[in-house]
Amino acid sequence: MYLPTTHQHMTADEFAALPEGPPYFQLVEGELYFMATPSGQHQDIVLNLASSIRVYLRAHPELGKVRVAPSDVRLDEHNVFEPDIYFVSRERSHVLTIPGATGAPDLIVEVLSPSTGRLDLHKKRPLYFHFGVREIWFVSPDRQQVEIHLPDAEDAARTLSAGETLTTDLLPGWSVPVAEFFD
Repeated sequence: MYLPTTHQHMTADEFAALPEGPPYFQLVEGELYFMATPSGQHQDIVLNLASSIRVYLRAHPELGKVRVAPSDVRLDEHNVFEPDIYFVSRERSHVLTIPGATGAPDLIVEVLSPSTGRLDLHKKRPLYFHFGVREIWFVSPDRQQVEIHLPDAEDAARTLSAGETLTTDLLPGWSVPVAEFFD
């Protein structure tokens, strides 16, 4: 279950004036949500996946940049999210700022955790797509799967398990075996 920490609505500017974390928060539809410290397994998955993308982008810097949490993605005055990983293409590089991004990245990666998984899937997913995110990956440590979500689809476009390989049109030529996320 997810609960906002306050029922008083905030703006993105008020959110930005909060002290730097930890603890960390997200602003979802004007409500402040606490984010528990991620588990070691969660952080290992983030590191494995982000490292693979970063190595690829170092060989192909013309494609864009990858960032990891904590790094705010400000979508509008009432939505400031903190995805685990996000990729911004060269075409959208204008959204990158020193503290994070002001606008929609191309790709969002959320590693699901007990404290924020429902928030990621049910509240944030439709908002990400509303603001122009092109692809979202939800990584499930428990099931050792990756669900790929695209705009205009209610369900996952693809679900990949260990033994399969993840690719995306956003990173042409990049691929990684799903099992490597969970090593």
